[in-house]
Amino acid sequence: MDFFSTSNILVHIPLGKGGYDLSWIEAIGTIFGLLCIWFASKEKLINYPFGLINVTLFAIIFFQIQLYASLLLQVFFFGANIYGWYAWSRQTADQQAELQIRWLPRGKALLWGAICVAGILMMSFNIDRVFAALTLLAVNLMQALGLNVQMPELQPDAFPFWDSSMMVLSIVAMLLMTRKYVENWLLWVVIDVISVAIFAYQGVYAMALEYLLLTLIALNGSWLWIKSAKQNGSLPLHAA
Repeated sequence: MDFFSTSNILVHIPLGKGGYDLSWIEAIGTIFGLLCIWFASKEKLINYPFGLINVTLFAIIFFQIQLYASLLLQVFFFGANIYGWYAWSRQTADQQAELQIRWLPRGKALLWGAICVAGILMMSFNIDRVFAALTLLAVNLMQALGLNVQMPELQPDAFPFWDSSMMVLSIVAMLLMTRKYVENWLLWVVIDVISVAIFAYQGVYAMALEYLLLTLIALNGSWLWIKSAKQNGSLPLHAA
């Protein structure tokens, strides 16, 4: 269908070097992504259906532009959204949400911090090999499903440290969100700020503006969840 094609352009945005062609599928996927994050900041369960549509549409985009490693990441995010939907919907006997917004206990916070640092360092030195392996895995899986795909020609990563940081922190932030930990929003703020800087540096100002909006939503989510955690009697770096 034409709608799912990245060649089906909605609008040409005259920003940056040569402007930016925004396709229908990217526009709709982005809108659902923004709605997902906005409703998550409000602790609304409906964020997960929006999130599932967002990652599905972006998986289709990555398939078309042969970013197969990123496609696999969307499969992970799809599974995380399914789990988060289940975890957030569980209720106690008195019909209250079983999961409450809270801070990570000190021990878990230090553990997740160590995982982030170790993951970023490992990925920074191996990002090209990791993405090549993920791409090969994705190609083999799609070929096994009967799809006519070939191994694309991969280019060295232009920003290995920053791309590694965004990948690792995005995975951790998504996992923390499924468990309603405040720290997920702090990580999303960091991820979005890095994204704004990289897209602005590359002259893709339309994407930079999009991530600037995501940064503002993440900041609002941080403020709302910090306030909710305090009401629930949870403090940062508390003992388990």
